[in-house]
Amino acid sequence: MNDLKIILTGNNLKIEEIFSLVSNPEVFIELDELALVAVENAKKFLDQNAQDQIIYGFNTGFGPMASYIIGNGEINHLQENLIKSHAVGMGDPIDQDYVLSAMVVRLNTLLRGHSGVSVGLIKRLQTFINKRIIPVVPEHGAVGTSGDLVQLAHIALALIGEGEVFYKSSRRQTVEVLNELYIDPQYKLLNKEGLSLINGTAVMSGIAALLCVRANTLLNFGVKTGALSLELVNGFSDSISERLHSFRPHSGQSSIAKSLRTLLASSKLLQSRSVFSKAEHITNNTHEIPQDVQNVYSLRCIPQILGPVLESLDRAYKVVETEINSTTDNPIIDLENKVFLHGGNFHGDYIAWVADLLKMTLVKLTMLSERRLNFFLNNKINKRFPPFMNLSEPGVNLGLQGLQFVATSTTSQSQTLAFPQYVHSISTNADNQDVVSMGVEATLFLDKVIDNAFIVLTIEMIALAQGVSFSNNRDKLSKTTKELFDNTRKILPAIIKDEVIIDKLDKLVDFFKKNGKSNF
Repeated sequence: MNDLKIILTGNNLKIEEIFSLVSNPEVFIELDELALVAVENAKKFLDQNAQDQIIYGFNTGFGPMASYIIGNGEINHLQENLIKSHAVGMGDPIDQDYVLSAMVVRLNTLLRGHSGVSVGLIKRLQTFINKRIIPVVPEHGAVGTSGDLVQLAHIALALIGEGEVFYKSSRRQTVEVLNELYIDPQYKLLNKEGLSLINGTAVMSGIAALLCVRANTLLNFGVKTGALSLELVNGFSDSISERLHSFRPHSGQSSIAKSLRTLLASSKLLQSRSVFSKAEHITNNTHEIPQDVQNVYSLRCIPQILGPVLESLDRAYKVVETEINSTTDNPIIDLENKVFLHGGNFHGDYIAWVADLLKMTLVKLTMLSERRLNFFLNNKINKRFPPFMNLSEPGVNLGLQGLQFVATSTTSQSQTLAFPQYVHSISTNADNQDVVSMGVEATLFLDKVIDNAFIVLTIEMIALAQGVSFSNNRDKLSKTTKELFDNTRKILPAIIKDEVIIDKLDKLVDFFKKNGKSNF
């Protein structure tokens, strides 16, 4: 891939490539010529052999009606009926970036040459992507078992010139946009093309791909606020030492500790355990010393708590990248052995599993941030900062009390959302789909959890910035945390007296969402 071109082969699509396409309207898709040959060969095999066999979805009904054999004159009509009957989703539209991502995933999986679609359909989907004609896809509808049937049906509906699309930020009738762009609004689905379009996990996988990137940004932000927290309390360096973590060598824990050591290498605020001198502090009598011998867990155990987050993110990347380069419809054409394979590659449990895994660990990250926020706002615990980081007259000004309520309530909502969709199966489709994945719902809940986490971490960052201003120790911060503080202050100056800061809060959250750079 160059900076503006992604060549799809069906086999090596990367999450970062999808992210680049949805982030930059100038990035476009090209199709690998060998992949197009594979698509054409699979279509020929389907046309030449299907008449002599009973093939699900080609010359049969769907789901519980698979025992009905369809006459030759109705085969293509069947595909159109499938799309129209399933394009019945309801609720708010899914974010346009997620739909565009799903379209790229669907195109890539069809390019593998196991689905029996035509090159014409492949190129039509490519045109929609490159022109950024994005179908309106409602949030409710898919149970994620025969794939994302309902939501993918809305994408297919636009491809045949019906339904609604977003084009240049406006919601319009598909046919109107296609006529405006001189694209033939009519596309007649060929045999099996309707089924190939909506059978599969492209929506949940497309959403999950972008959420992996967002989660990576979030985790990086969480590590940085953790580093700054350690500096503000003059934390002990041994809690992140390489030697300590070598005695419990979980990969995620070790990586987070290493990242913290790198971030804090230039800091002048951490302290060594050597500050406790035996000669100075130990006598024959029991007595209390003024220093904390150990920090609270939300400060001392950052690597141990964020390690599982990193490992769940690593797992999610691997599963999602496998999924977006897989054939996930049914039946599958195996040209090598010249057979049609009927199975369940469209089942979404893999995506639901990693989405829930990542969601659960990101809720823990949110809880970690909220507890540190509480530590810094409660001067009875931290014993060094003013109540609620109030930098002005106490009593008259309330400091960050209101923001703490926001962080607490937002964290609480995420804790409720942490319940896994993966185990929330409800049988449907006349009990044909008797164990379902709820994969799209899992990714949409993950989306909400990530949004919530950015809010909570931003509030924590505001409190930490107040702490830096109160301590007047900016110049002693590490290079990275100093930059973090400065960027915060560019948007939100130190809060001295109570004032309306709503617009600045939104800008600060957006900044952190868009400016996270991974250290992992």
